[in-house]
Amino acid sequence: MKKLMLLAFILTACTGMKEQEVNAQKIKIKTGIEVLKSQNFKVLEGKRVGLITNPTGVDNDLVSDVDILAAAPNVNLVALYGPEHGVRGNAHAGDAVGDDKDPVTGLPVYSLYGKTRKATPEMLKDVDVLVYDIQDNGCRSFTYISTMGLAMEAAAENGKEFVVLDRPNPLTGNKIEGNLTEDDCISFVSQFKIPYIYGLTCGELATYINENGLLKNGVKCKLTVVKMKGWKRNMDYEKTGLQWIPSSPHVPHGNSSFYYPVSGIVGEFGYVSIGVGYTIPFEMFGAPWIKADELADAMNALNLPGVIFRPIYAKPFYSVFSGQQIEGVQVHITDMEKAPLTPINFLFMQEAARLYPDYKFFEKADKGRYNMFDIVCGSKYIRETFSKNHRWADIESYWNKDVESFRTKSKKYYLYK
Repeated sequence: MKKLMLLAFILTACTGMKEQEVNAQKIKIKTGIEVLKSQNFKVLEGKRVGLITNPTGVDNDLVSDVDILAAAPNVNLVALYGPEHGVRGNAHAGDAVGDDKDPVTGLPVYSLYGKTRKATPEMLKDVDVLVYDIQDNGCRSFTYISTMGLAMEAAAENGKEFVVLDRPNPLTGNKIEGNLTEDDCISFVSQFKIPYIYGLTCGELATYINENGLLKNGVKCKLTVVKMKGWKRNMDYEKTGLQWIPSSPHVPHGNSSFYYPVSGIVGEFGYVSIGVGYTIPFEMFGAPWIKADELADAMNALNLPGVIFRPIYAKPFYSVFSGQQIEGVQVHITDMEKAPLTPINFLFMQEAARLYPDYKFFEKADKGRYNMFDIVCGSKYIRETFSKNHRWADIESYWNKDVESFRTKSKKYYLYK
């Protein structure tokens, strides 16, 4: 009897634990596509629809927007538009995306990451409204927001409506870092004059771009944002309860977006491994000439809030230092709210230059990558000043100079508290 009672107690306890786990994993918000469904697609009714999306454009049950809109009886989906990586995610980072036919729906797929990155009048002639639904990572250099902005521009120029199905900013709606892009650094990885980490959802950013004349010649599109329900500005992606769909092959997990701005700027040089080609993309810095314990001690001595650096030993499977034994540090973010993200790029370069003076970045790295570094940073001043002494203190004030003014200006376009 005692054994039976004990077994019953264990089963009850386990059941309770499982229920707690399930409750903890419940989705806490409704994304734009979920809200659109609940509104029976009213904003699209009676219109020919073109959809700009990729594998991240799914509802809360992970069903693709493509299949949802194609099946909706009152939606006339007529065309698809593929950003970097393609509509179904079948293109590698940086690879051109070609025009194609969607294998599931048979709809034409027009590339926005190939011969042209802006939809042409010919590509838009059969649509009345463009719908955008892509999960971004909250950083200026991630190309999806550039695709969104150029599509808004094309919509304005061709008399088409533009609808954004909003999604969370995975870095929260509060974190802002980096200077505004300067005129000579406008590019597809810094398309607009916004900070590197801009603290807005795609719907908020689209409104900011539209209302501040940031589209070519100051044009404005007829913009509608289908807002989320339940999202708060202090939510990072993990707090939403949503499943993460890789927004890029090297952004595989919900917290991967936290690390992209930590090392992605340094990664433009291909001079050290940042974990791309290993199992922890964007989460490490490593090279054959680094001593793991030495660098970890130096980075931890900086006492950055919310960050710990752990010695790591690795042999990348591909990309930088493929097949070579390297040492370095893994970056562990322990407090997303407090952790500075982009400064870690420069602090690593600073400490590496101090510890290993024969391997200073701007003396040894490929000068052919200087332009890419500049446009990702949004300013040539960053490289020109930092490279003199490899000191973060020399550029810190410049990097942060636009943060508070942008925060104040962008608050006008907040859709969420």
